Amino acid sequence: MKGPLAKLRAELNTVVNYRLPVGDQELELNSLLGQKLRLEFIGKINCLYCGKATKKSFSQGYCYPCMKKLARCDMCIMKPETCHFHEGTCREPEWAQKNCFAPHFVYLSNTSGLKVGITRHSQIPTRWIDQGATQAMTLFKVNSRLLSGKIEVVFKALIADKTNWRAMLRGNAAPRDLVNDAVEMKAQLAESLASVSDDLEEGSIESLDSDVVEINYPVLTYPDKIVSHNFDKNPVVEGILLGIKGQYLIFDTGVINIRKFTSYHVSVCE
Repeated sequence: MKGPLAKLRAELNTVVNYRLPVGDQELELNSLLGQKLRLEFIGKINCLYCGKATKKSFSQGYCYPCMKKLARCDMCIMKPETCHFHEGTCREPEWAQKNCFAPHFVYLSNTSGLKVGITRHSQIPTRWIDQGATQAMTLFKVNSRLLSGKIEVVFKALIADKTNWRAMLRGNAAPRDLVNDAVEMKAQLAESLASVSDDLEEGSIESLDSDVVEINYPVLTYPDKIVSHNFDKNPVVEGILLGIKGQYLIFDTGVINIRKFTSYHVSVCE
């Protein structure tokens, strides 16, 4: 198989089912656990948006000009509370109307530990799987990305909003009672959460009492020491496939974040 990489595709099942997109083909990964797999970067990168050749990938798959002009590559995607659409300075207003003003969820998850996060309504449970969460639940449903970001900031006073990817790849975090965590934090943050909803239209924020989703990953064994493969430093990644978690392939020789190398053309051999 040869072609540009795309992020791992995952389906929630008893154990997450993973596929590796390479060009127009997809390689089933779960059945390859315990077997040798080789990925070789063949020195070609094409921008995910415009398709032009680029020597370096920016924002997970884009050329530099596209990275600078696309709203999906703006800082407000990483920090939604900094959304500047209302200032009339959005790079792509039509894209923002479709993506940033769609329903969003604020969620609680257990990745390398307890964390808060946000995602579009269409990305559940994909977002949780991409982050390597073993447990997750929704806390709020809101009508914009900006609003979800403001609520996330409130929760950041108590818990992290990022995953420690090295800890996540060393094994599963200890199970938590997420429902109890959610109840306690909502009560503790009640005043701050109320200030976010001031002057908003009714229905802008919906507090949820949702079930906890449990997620199991196809991993034979976790590494004791995390060594990262990087196509920019070594074009060949090979070894025995020991597991898949989040967007990472875990080999006996190290780990690689497939999403980081979106648009890199590779040759894949079993």
